[in-house]
Amino acid sequence: MMEALAQPFALLPEYLGGHLRLSLGAMACGLLIALPLGVLAARNRVISGPALAVAGVFQTIPALALLALMVPLLGGRIGFLPAFTALTLYAVLPVLRNTIVGLQGVDPVVREAARGVGMTRLQSLLRVELPLALPTMMAGVRTASVWVIGAATLATPVGAASLGNYIFSGLQTRNWTLVVFGCVAAALSALVIDGLLKLMESAAARRKAGRALVAGAGLAMIAALALVPAGVLAGPSGANGARADRGVHAGGFGEQPVTVGAKAFTEQYILAGLFEEVLGDAGAQVRRRDNLGSTVAFDALISGEIDVYVDYSGTLWATIMQREDMPGRHVMLAEITSWMWTRHRVLVLGALGFENAYGIAVSQAAAERHGLASVGDLARIDGLSIGADSEFFARAEWTGLRDTYGLGSARTRSMDSTFMYGAVRDGEVDAITAYTTDGRISAFDLVILDDPAGILPPYDALVLISPSAAGRPAIAQALAPLLNAIDADAMREANGVVDLERRSVGEAVERLRARLERSSP
Repeated sequence: MMEALAQPFALLPEYLGGHLRLSLGAMACGLLIALPLGVLAARNRVISGPALAVAGVFQTIPALALLALMVPLLGGRIGFLPAFTALTLYAVLPVLRNTIVGLQGVDPVVREAARGVGMTRLQSLLRVELPLALPTMMAGVRTASVWVIGAATLATPVGAASLGNYIFSGLQTRNWTLVVFGCVAAALSALVIDGLLKLMESAAARRKAGRALVAGAGLAMIAALALVPAGVLAGPSGANGARADRGVHAGGFGEQPVTVGAKAFTEQYILAGLFEEVLGDAGAQVRRRDNLGSTVAFDALISGEIDVYVDYSGTLWATIMQREDMPGRHVMLAEITSWMWTRHRVLVLGALGFENAYGIAVSQAAAERHGLASVGDLARIDGLSIGADSEFFARAEWTGLRDTYGLGSARTRSMDSTFMYGAVRDGEVDAITAYTTDGRISAFDLVILDDPAGILPPYDALVLISPSAAGRPAIAQALAPLLNAIDADAMREANGVVDLERRSVGEAVERLRARLERSSP
């Protein structure tokens, strides 16, 4: 048990610090916006309606969608800035609404009395109205803080370090210790900060300066801890487990670290870990940005927020290039390489040697029962249901499959890839979009159906290097030995270490490296 908790605790300074910086920073900025606007709106009913309406619109947008929208709106930036911007917008509404309600709830007789003793409007506001409205305003601040701390766990897919890193990584690798650890840490953070704000609210209601000082000191201590660099708390090995003794000047990398990106599934974690070790052994200082969405990762590569990551030819062809034609594999690779460099100055270093394609999978029992051999045979199933990851049903590949094979009446169910394989095995859905290098296909006795029309494109794993990193040849030189070195069996075995044996990503990386060393000439 203690061994299982060692990794989460090692990462806690980085993830908790990032979570608190995001949450407290967004709350502070939200207060700076909402409080003056609330005071102005409380005194001018013409402003209060539109102000609440605009703030309410942001509140109706799902947090994950709002976070993702910030990436293209901010020019492909990932990490702190898009997450901070989205969370700030989330913080505004509760504070704004309670400020307006609190100030408008002050008895007009009290205002008149303040005027009667010679106070100006500003003096009345500062000395009489705000103190009376403060308990209501603090309730809004407490509500906003809980919302923001909870929503900050969703900042992981846009590249911001938070407690959500535990949850997303744990879900993808079925490491429930990580999931529970992240949830508990986020809940405790919310409870502690809400408790301090409640103390401050009580101090405002009862005019207890001592309580307010204690609460303020507690919040100041949390803010100070959030600002301490993760490496100081994590020790010399670093919060992310990277070796601190790797020379940042060795191998021609210079002082600038190399940022490795990864999407949110097991194979990507393993490949990013492999890149991290290979680059680190070559002398680079390496950072990681995990759990990125497909478009978020590519936007981040173009903007230089990440330097290198692995993407798949079919994803680049259909989603990034918006191509619907299907040339041969080698023509596709050539056109992708040319387009990436000409359009974005992104360097396609080469293929790793394996293909992780989408494949429509059914259970062996279902294939025998319904006589399923190809995707088109699914149309014979009454009430057909198909499960896929959250991206697939918005991609051109699904449109092509649906229209070509007559699957328009199928019920589609988006789900995390962690649960897809069990869902089709247990009959929760009739078919799923499996990843062909996933060891659970054979372990769960699944069958990949033929695609005779060739709708699904090839998905060769390609190494992409950002425009800025393309000018640093040491990165390409370090990664070049991996090209055409990883076959599908090796990748499937590495994925199985995590998905089937329930071991760590680090162990999967070590096994993959050992296999590569044995097979190298």
